[in-house]
Amino acid sequence: MKLKLFTVLFLLSGYVQAQNLTIIPQPKSIINGTGQFNFNNHATVSVSDTSLLGLAGYLQKEISQTKGLTLTVSNNEAAGAINLVLANTPQTTGSYTLNVTTDRITITSQSKEGIFYGLTSLLQLVKDQQRDNDGDLCITTCNINDAPRYPWRGLMLDESRHFFGKEKVKQLLNWMAYYKLNRFHWHLTDAQGWRIEIKKYPKLTSIGGASNYSNTSAEPQYYTQDDIKEIVAYAAARFITVIPEIDMPGHATAANKAYPEFSGGSVAGYPNFTFNPANEHTYQYLADIIKETNALFPAHMIHLGGDEVAYGIKAWSLDTAIAHMMQKMEFEGVTDLEHYFFKRMADTVTNMGSKVLAWDEATGANLPADKTIIFWWRQNLPGQLHLALQKNYQVVLCPRLPLYFDFEQDSQHVSGRKWNGVVNRITDVYNFPDRQISPDELNSKQIIGVQANIWTERIASEKRLDFMLFPRIAGLAEAGWTAPEQKDEFAFNERLKSDLKNYDSAGIYYYDPFDPSYHPEAIDFAPRVIEPTTPKHSRHTLKKSHVKASKKSKKGAKKSSGASGKSHKKRK
Repeated sequence: MKLKLFTVLFLLSGYVQAQNLTIIPQPKSIINGTGQFNFNNHATVSVSDTSLLGLAGYLQKEISQTKGLTLTVSNNEAAGAINLVLANTPQTTGSYTLNVTTDRITITSQSKEGIFYGLTSLLQLVKDQQRDNDGDLCITTCNINDAPRYPWRGLMLDESRHFFGKEKVKQLLNWMAYYKLNRFHWHLTDAQGWRIEIKKYPKLTSIGGASNYSNTSAEPQYYTQDDIKEIVAYAAARFITVIPEIDMPGHATAANKAYPEFSGGSVAGYPNFTFNPANEHTYQYLADIIKETNALFPAHMIHLGGDEVAYGIKAWSLDTAIAHMMQKMEFEGVTDLEHYFFKRMADTVTNMGSKVLAWDEATGANLPADKTIIFWWRQNLPGQLHLALQKNYQVVLCPRLPLYFDFEQDSQHVSGRKWNGVVNRITDVYNFPDRQISPDELNSKQIIGVQANIWTERIASEKRLDFMLFPRIAGLAEAGWTAPEQKDEFAFNERLKSDLKNYDSAGIYYYDPFDPSYHPEAIDFAPRVIEPTTPKHSRHTLKKSHVKASKKSKKGAKKSSGASGKSHKKRK
């Protein structure tokens, strides 16, 4: 009986120790040992295959920058205190084992991607450790077996509304890698600005890029093709796939400002919002754009948008050429024409050997199921998710609630969006999708992952971007990686508290759910809007700001501290 009790206590002790390892997202399995590995200066990182030398160099650089230790890299596997090993055993993509003993660290996977995730976990184990008097780092021995829940763990950044630039994007990619997120959806074109260089049509950036949500007179801001190649390569080194979005047939105002001959017309409040489906040259124009875009992104996936066309589609009904086309093709209404347009541009993408990605409106366009990924964003229309699954589309879950990171994250915040008074707290992000999606649908192999979207109408500064992104990005990581049975929100919060120290070290201005007054929401985060290019609408639009004078804002921040603190206690 005593032996059984001892065994239970020992196992519970091991569980608590495992939970105290501050790895986010939570690994599938952690078994703690009893000793320590001394991470010495000039330790050797060895590889079982020369193809891993780049990853060994990545570890070498990260350890040097974060801890000041100098590691040596070798392709002699027997020489290493830290071994990276490619194995032949079949595993889930991204799976790895990390084994820390008193004399060696071994990371094993069947793929380089898995090795990278093992390195990421190792770096997280190292991050909280201080060097001892001998200059060594001590890491508790353990054995970690890990695998991702979903193959698609994404984050979308909108740079049409406000442009952030290459260095900020690289910083974001670094944090994505830190949290094992692997899809960067880059929203580069919309009504407010065109941010990708297309050499055949230079006015797209010189004219279409000369605007943002806050200021329609802003200087052109965009990425050159060389910039994009650099960022794509930077992401690839971190096993992050970059997917561009070229919005069509709506959200086209910036493009139509540059080349008005392709505009589908204007209606009150939505000037030149769509491309012209009756102009045959429109299709060639967009095909040229898609061709240049496709050449820049090795993922061979292009997001074509396809959402909210209804806001500008009334202009089609007023155009005689479009009306004649609809009559000739026996379309019953403009929705049929919209689907025709989208299907035709999707064919252009698939004929280039790439996949089409689209928002859930495209579910009705009868795109080829094996070449299409649908992004379900309208949580108020669950039927769109049902339909997408019925049509055998692969689906990425990214509903406004809780995965729009431009939504407020505390009921006391005043700048941002809500959905009927609902905010997107980190607890809601963490517990997605299991508390929102039915088990039958979650068990569908057609659901390939989750993604958070951060639209930037109210995000004009890097400081504001950080405040809205951190720490919800950590909750997103666990939602996408960790199996439901492994999740424990209390343990996650304890690990997150440790991570907040890393945000401090990195100079991140973040929202602290445990102490909301630490970094209060600042009034200068909300930009003054100067003559917005297009009015507000359902997906991206903002409710009227309730921002008051700065003194009242500060009072609100103090009130926020108490209110949010109570909310946190309730969640616990």
